[in-house]
Amino acid sequence: MWHADGQWEYQYGQPVTAGQKWKVGRLEVEALATPGHTPGSMSYLLRDPASIPWMLFSGDALFAGEVGRIDLLGKELAAEMAGLLYESLFTRLLPLGDEVILCPTHGSGSVCGELIAERLWTTIGLEKKHNARLQAKSKEQFVASLLKSQPDRPPYFSRMEKVNLEGRPILGALPSPRPLDAKDFFALSEKQNAQILDTRQELAFGAAHVPGSQFIWLEGLASFAGWFLSYDRPILLVGEGNSVENVAAILLRQGYDDIAGFLAGGMLNWHMSGLQSAAIRTLTVQELCRLLDEGEPIWILDVRSESELERDGRIEGAQHIHITAIAKSLDEVPKDREVYIFCGSGMRSMVAASFLKARGWKSLAVILGGMAGWRSRSCPIKK
Repeated sequence: MWHADGQWEYQYGQPVTAGQKWKVGRLEVEALATPGHTPGSMSYLLRDPASIPWMLFSGDALFAGEVGRIDLLGKELAAEMAGLLYESLFTRLLPLGDEVILCPTHGSGSVCGELIAERLWTTIGLEKKHNARLQAKSKEQFVASLLKSQPDRPPYFSRMEKVNLEGRPILGALPSPRPLDAKDFFALSEKQNAQILDTRQELAFGAAHVPGSQFIWLEGLASFAGWFLSYDRPILLVGEGNSVENVAAILLRQGYDDIAGFLAGGMLNWHMSGLQSAAIRTLTVQELCRLLDEGEPIWILDVRSESELERDGRIEGAQHIHITAIAKSLDEVPKDREVYIFCGSGMRSMVAASFLKARGWKSLAVILGGMAGWRSRSCPIKK
């Protein structure tokens, strides 16, 4: 077993050195030092039997449409790390050739880069042409761009760093959460002060959910679990079909080991057991626009990212708090009036609404549809 970042004392494996090579049949893999994301970050170049560069596994250095984060060592070292990343990209990776296939570690939606494009794999040539970060005319411009746009550091990164350094027990198979009937589910949630995670679709959650649940849709779980779930309390799951197995796998990979069980039979079982459920109001974006045009005093919370606001436009008069900043911005959201929550589709809005509802907000409305349906005359979009 090998690992990058040889300067850190991992409790497993051996550190890779720059230039180290491995034979895989007639192919060859070479380790390339690409510091910037971390001081000892590595990328891996795959050469074909004729020793021609074929594929680059770029780790956290280069993504489709984005480059790696440079704040893992803290804000005070971010400028230095951005400078190292510039050298890694422009003097080591980009010169490998436009035709080299690029296989990055993370895809669209990852917190490791806010501009990652929806391309599972790409090429160096595509990135040279379309990656906005790589259009920088100088090292200074590249560094300034990264320092300006660096998103908040996710709170679960510290947990992952600890796991990466110390390792975890190797499991023969991922453990399966145990099924619980509704009354046992309720009793366990009360006894252990468990956090309830609901991964159904936003419309199903809005219509009825276990009171106090945190909504995160399944496809968004890897991106948002670390912002809204605690490592200090057990987790109970509510899902659909066999989704609990996938949910458990995603959570375990993020270090959430204490999964206490799941609601067998889902919300149907909950309701048939005579237990109360909660709901969150939903409106289409067209209904919100109509209310605005009729003069209703609306307080809108927009949880989109800064890059989305710049690309798609801002809602005039809306309060902007990025979805990942909700937990530390609660005092900015009023409790004495209805809050209309807006994002690009309604999914992140429901994440924010469930978080607020569990903390005492009673009058919430999630807006469905995003910017595509915005038609308000009195509250236009500002580009």
